[in-house]
Amino acid sequence: MNDEEMDVQTLHGRVKWFDPAKGFGFIVSEEHSGDILLHANVLRNYGQSSVADGAGITVKVQQTQRGVQAVEVLKIEPPAGMTFPLGEEDTQTTPEEIATLPLEPARVKWFDKGKGFGFANVFGRNEDVFVHVEVLRHSGFADLAAGEAVCLRIVEGKRGRMAVQVLSWEASVRD
Repeated sequence: MNDEEMDVQTLHGRVKWFDPAKGFGFIVSEEHSGDILLHANVLRNYGQSSVADGAGITVKVQQTQRGVQAVEVLKIEPPAGMTFPLGEEDTQTTPEEIATLPLEPARVKWFDKGKGFGFANVFGRNEDVFVHVEVLRHSGFADLAAGEAVCLRIVEGKRGRMAVQVLSWEASVRD
């Protein structure tokens, strides 16, 4: 094992903030006293272009001249203690109930964070799937890019199919 490999540690923490436009953000961890830099390229290698503030995250980190930086994302978890809105007024469900729904491969048609929603298309189906910004946040994302490959857990709502969970394509294959 070389010196570089010896310096790599695995830490669990929470995303303090992440700005996809700036291309970076920071993680805080009880296992480390300062902020840990999370670069967009490291997040992209995991298969996501964004991550929600407050999301749980497990990373490999390394000390650099500029401080401690994440070098690999191992796992992202939705912000703790949340239920998932199903789009109906009083309908909420737990992450365990959502996990029983099948994963459906999809591609993001468009998503506008300012409007708070967007649409995706499931491979082999014609209709759009509604994706709300809160579902993204609950799933550990901050934003989606047009053309991005994702996996969705979907329910039938009053106005059609709607996502209740979003997973990155790469993360769904790993799980």
